[in-house]
Amino acid sequence: MTLHPSIALVRRGVRAVLEPLDPGATVVVACSGGADSLALLSATVFEARSRALRVVGVTVDHGLQPGSAEHAGDVVAQMASIGADETMTATVVVDAAGVGPEAAARQARYAVLEEVAQRLPAALVLLGHTLDDQAETVLLGLARGSGGRSLAGMRRGFDVFARPLLDVRRDDTLTACRVEGLEVWEDPHNADPSFTRVRVRRTVLPLLEEELGPGVARALARTADQLRDDTALLDDLADALLAEVAGPDGLSVPRLADQPPALRRRVVRAAALAAGAPPAELFHEHVLAVDALLTHWRGQKWIDLPGHLRAVRRGDLLVVEPAPTHV
Repeated sequence: MTLHPSIALVRRGVRAVLEPLDPGATVVVACSGGADSLALLSATVFEARSRALRVVGVTVDHGLQPGSAEHAGDVVAQMASIGADETMTATVVVDAAGVGPEAAARQARYAVLEEVAQRLPAALVLLGHTLDDQAETVLLGLARGSGGRSLAGMRRGFDVFARPLLDVRRDDTLTACRVEGLEVWEDPHNADPSFTRVRVRRTVLPLLEEELGPGVARALARTADQLRDDTALLDDLADALLAEVAGPDGLSVPRLADQPPALRRRVVRAAALAAGAPPAELFHEHVLAVDALLTHWRGQKWIDLPGHLRAVRRGDLLVVEPAPTHV
């Protein structure tokens, strides 16, 4: 019997990330009950058998919707029926202050999945992001003018996490689930037009495909692949430069000011993040303003930064420090 092409695509992506693992290793699959994560779990269970790997399915209850605990229980039962060796629910508290509900939920989810991986311990945590998710990420980065870092999209792997389905279309994960008889849950948030990503998914990308021809999503995802290597190289060079210019009291202005802008501004951003600036609130405008303390200093006193910080130039030193508290 010929394997359905959509199932084959999903399994191929999973096989590629599982191949380097030693027999007996544990793999965590994050599963929401949607098509992407169900197809991912099913493919992982299938591919793990021949490699003697242990598959643990984890669903995260964010507590953001009525009945979320009951839904998590349903997903656990479904993961067990698919064949996961172990299943669990991880409940998190989402604090949206300062970053918004989407970003806060994502941070909480990744943190608890990383904790699960450490406790098991697991060699990998698999995430079900698809090519369509990647295309949406790149398009949102373009619309926000977020620069190369956002256009590079989601990484295929980082820390203990891996994304095996970044070359697979969302339609294929849905088809794979239908062919395998898996009941797919539709997250109500995925139909809520108040979320920018939902509007991109349901309106903007389909319009681009209609007006520019098919292949726009693949082209956007391909752009991310091309930019990711460039971004990684620049980040590595910036890390080395930061180590070179950083001293106990701040960053050396003379050694930093003569560097190319692409490196200098990455160092500025890294210094602000290291001091505690929230990544979601540290914008390019902040980086440019601090950069001006290095290259166009006219006696500016300081630059306010998110996280109740400020950047100050003191002679030949650039310092990122807590802003004073005014009573």
